[in-house]
Amino acid sequence: MAKLSVQEREQLRAEVRKLCADFPNEYWRKLDLEREYPYEFVDALTKSGYLSALIPEEYGGKGYGMTEATIVLEEINRSGGHAAGCHAQMYTMGALLKHGSEEQKQKYLPGIADGSIRFQAFSVTEEAAGSNTTAIETFAEKTGDGYIVNGHKNWTSRVLQSDLLMLLARTTPSEQVGEKKTEGLSLFLVDLREIREQQPEAFVTEPVRAMFNYATNQVWYKNMKIPFDCLIGEEGKGFRYVLDGMNAERTLLAAEAIGDGYFFIDKATEYANSRVVFDRKIGTNQGIQFPIAKAYAAVKAADLMRYEAARKYDEGEKYGEQANLAKYLSSEASWLAANVCLDTYGGYGFVDQYDIERKFRETRMYQVAPVSNNMILAFLGQNVLGMPRSY
Repeated sequence: MAKLSVQEREQLRAEVRKLCADFPNEYWRKLDLEREYPYEFVDALTKSGYLSALIPEEYGGKGYGMTEATIVLEEINRSGGHAAGCHAQMYTMGALLKHGSEEQKQKYLPGIADGSIRFQAFSVTEEAAGSNTTAIETFAEKTGDGYIVNGHKNWTSRVLQSDLLMLLARTTPSEQVGEKKTEGLSLFLVDLREIREQQPEAFVTEPVRAMFNYATNQVWYKNMKIPFDCLIGEEGKGFRYVLDGMNAERTLLAAEAIGDGYFFIDKATEYANSRVVFDRKIGTNQGIQFPIAKAYAAVKAADLMRYEAARKYDEGEKYGEQANLAKYLSSEASWLAANVCLDTYGGYGFVDQYDIERKFRETRMYQVAPVSNNMILAFLGQNVLGMPRSY
């Protein structure tokens, strides 16, 4: 792993910021209105190599650590962009790098790094199971030459823009694993190019229109045949592999929320320093100034926890507590900053040309996804503070 110095990280930040400047708010505003995927931006990010930040250099990637990856995503959101169009490629890397076979890595990682293979889809959540991942019902039945997958997933995002899909499915019925429901779940890396060409009727998608521009879908697997070499790691151990990816995801999305928080602080501060009402700048008023300063303090504190989570990841330490805290604190801080910014702009904040209302809708997601903040509190209460299980 290439560990960058403080100066090199600042250079990385400046380079990403320069790239994002070619995709101003007008670009994202238009996509949001039409609910279109940011193909041009993702292509530029891929070409620059930043989307392959976590892929080791031996496979054609940047070979950066989690800290550098979070800087990339933070700057995208701080610029007014929305990293949701591409962030999955980073947080799915953890399971593939840690638990994938060398054959899988050699086959796919170089193509992912150079952009010839798109890896943006992660299919886990089901309507009935929700946050209770062990209750998923999608089943992969083992056969003589692979598996046959049947089931339904919702919130499978970017699957229409992806060549590869990471899929979590049961390989052992839940009633056969006893009390340990986390057993019997397996993780698969599915080549959608082959499925679309050879079994189009086995893979059915339906786009879902959300309150903000998010390329998400429902997916039905209908007797979809996949070979044995799709399996990541050991059969039945997929839940543990997904947890690795979930902590990485929470750290990465924390950086996005922090980027949003700084976006709102920047916007609010700029407006407070320029908007004149009653013959003086509105930032003169403590009713404007203090809430902005309070939101800044919250974002800054969350930022420190993001770096701590990323540091522990990079050093191979256990970091579940820090990853969850980073996600919780950053999502709360970004939402505080969003409301403060909207209050600062007043009625103008609801007008699309100022981009506040768009980012306002986007940043609300982080309190709910990739995990509800109440589930994080439950994790902290049970696993960190040692209190009884609350659910």
